[in-house]
Amino acid sequence: MTGPAPLVIVGGGPAGMMAGLLFARAGVPVTVFEKHGDFLRDFRGDTVHPSTLELFRELGSIDRLLARPHNRVTELSARIAGQSMRIADFTHLPVAHRFIAMTPQWEFLDFLKDEAARYPSFSLRMNAEATGVTVDAANRVDGVTLAHDERVPARLVIAADGRRSVLREGAALPLTDLGAPIDVLWFRLPREAHVGNDTMGIMDRGRMLVLIDRGDYWQAAYVVPKGSAETLRAAGLPAFRAVIAELAPEIAGVVGTLADWDQLNLLSVSLDRLERWHRPGLLAIGDAAHAMSPVGGVGINLAIQDAVAAANLLAAPLARGEDVDGRLHEVQDRRLFPVRVVQTMQRLVHDRVLGAVLDPAAPIDAPPLPVHLLDRLALLRRIPARIVGLGIRREHVRSPAAWPELER
Repeated sequence: MTGPAPLVIVGGGPAGMMAGLLFARAGVPVTVFEKHGDFLRDFRGDTVHPSTLELFRELGSIDRLLARPHNRVTELSARIAGQSMRIADFTHLPVAHRFIAMTPQWEFLDFLKDEAARYPSFSLRMNAEATGVTVDAANRVDGVTLAHDERVPARLVIAADGRRSVLREGAALPLTDLGAPIDVLWFRLPREAHVGNDTMGIMDRGRMLVLIDRGDYWQAAYVVPKGSAETLRAAGLPAFRAVIAELAPEIAGVVGTLADWDQLNLLSVSLDRLERWHRPGLLAIGDAAHAMSPVGGVGINLAIQDAVAAANLLAAPLARGEDVDGRLHEVQDRRLFPVRVVQTMQRLVHDRVLGAVLDPAAPIDAPPLPVHLLDRLALLRRIPARIVGLGIRREHVRSPAAWPELER
């Protein structure tokens, strides 16, 4: 085989678009297929952590990213049993940008699209829904099928099509379900535009609400035990509005804007990972390889780290036209440890924190001792900030740049 290897990426989310950018930057002809016609879908993860901001500093594009609409979160706090507690402080992290950028995901994906379009080897097809994989006589994945029976050949397929990945199913990659005891109801509430950021979690009387400050509105998440959303719906919307107003009196004046259940989106939380992320001709990354809980808001950042690792390991040989089937395992080898660590921590939070918070028979009446210690001792708040903000085994951009003159 000679010449650059064609690459197909299925899924225009954070993992797919970041991979498309980095492989195109290395000179690999790459096409990203996204089934929707735009990126304008609400209630997606929008926490761009310091580890991810550092990647764009390395790429020389951080100023263009931060020119997009965003709010900056320098600490995480919670209100537990009526008491405000400080949990994490990002201002001491050893990186240039010591905050979480709350960036609407459509803005972030549009930014990645614009950055990738700077490179002549990048292509993006919207309204292109992948329906499965194709295999050759040796049972090697050699392309994808799209709606309307279109077949697209590829030297390598990267499955970045999310937690309900049709490609991982079509490729028969074995999946382990780790279990998640919660679901989340997402909704919007209006607020006046202001300076600063008041993102917080609220836990009280067997209930939990997360308020994400988006400047001119609240993005709210009400956490419920797995499978209980229908019971909540059966109690009626007025009862739900009353619960939200009681939990967060500061938004009681706007809960009346919830006039229909259609304004609430149910996220059925999954926590799983593939036992094997690859087979000849195909590699899964991001949620397609490991669905994460919303705990910590780390899903986007882990997905992007996967994309960086894949490019670091595969972009140069692909650009040289080499066969990379024998190297696909290296991506899983590199990324499996941080995924396991984060998922283990998320399971602990599910079982020991959220399980207790959501138990109506034993509602918490005071913040637990570890939270008290975090609130009282500023030095301790640097620990969760480092875990959340920088993650485990974070990646740096080491893939080549085929067009150095574009690196500005």
